[in-house]
Amino acid sequence: MSKPISYYYDLMSQPSRAMWIIFKMSGTPFEDCPVALRKGEHLSKEYKQNVNRFQKVPCINDNGFKLAESVAILRYLNQKGSISTALYPSEVQEQARVDEFLEWHHLTLRLGCALYFRKKVLEPLMTGQQPKAESMERLKETMEGNLDIFEKIWLEKGKYLTGDSLTAADIFAACEIEQTRAAGYDACDKYPKIKEWINKVRKEASPHYEFAHTYLNKLAIVQSKM
Repeated sequence: MSKPISYYYDLMSQPSRAMWIIFKMSGTPFEDCPVALRKGEHLSKEYKQNVNRFQKVPCINDNGFKLAESVAILRYLNQKGSISTALYPSEVQEQARVDEFLEWHHLTLRLGCALYFRKKVLEPLMTGQQPKAESMERLKETMEGNLDIFEKIWLEKGKYLTGDSLTAADIFAACEIEQTRAAGYDACDKYPKIKEWINKVRKEASPHYEFAHTYLNKLAIVQSKM
């Protein structure tokens, strides 16, 4: 008899949170394998050899089959029937719309938000040095350029990114946009459509969404007081 998949993740990782929420909403059983990135647990020789050769999260071990990259995990588990078809539709054109966003997202919305967070929060923690104001302004301009596209094109029609129903696309995007709050930037302050949409995502993915963002929300409160 096969065991539940082992899921390696850190809820401070945007794609880790997205997949964790998707697992919970789908009722997908998994062995809980948290990885503390802040402690460098992913950088150990053991982790590289036994868990993920890329030394990142999220990743899974499905009874000996190891797989990295959140979107690859989503598609693999969908093929196995382990992901809710409400979140990752089985109808070919509906699924293609979700995939269209996930392909666009990786080098646009994700890249911009992730780099902003990394430069503002992670690098100072690792080096003790604050980023230059000019550097942060350039990153902010790039990030906001993609947020503009996100609001004007992806949120142009429908309640959610691919129509009138919440899908994995919305969860991936929301987790990415939430991340910058821990760097003192809240997209909801500038983008009214994003604010309306993300509040719907938070509500529909409750209570898993709130739990997954517990630590990030605490960091956001700290940033707001700085």
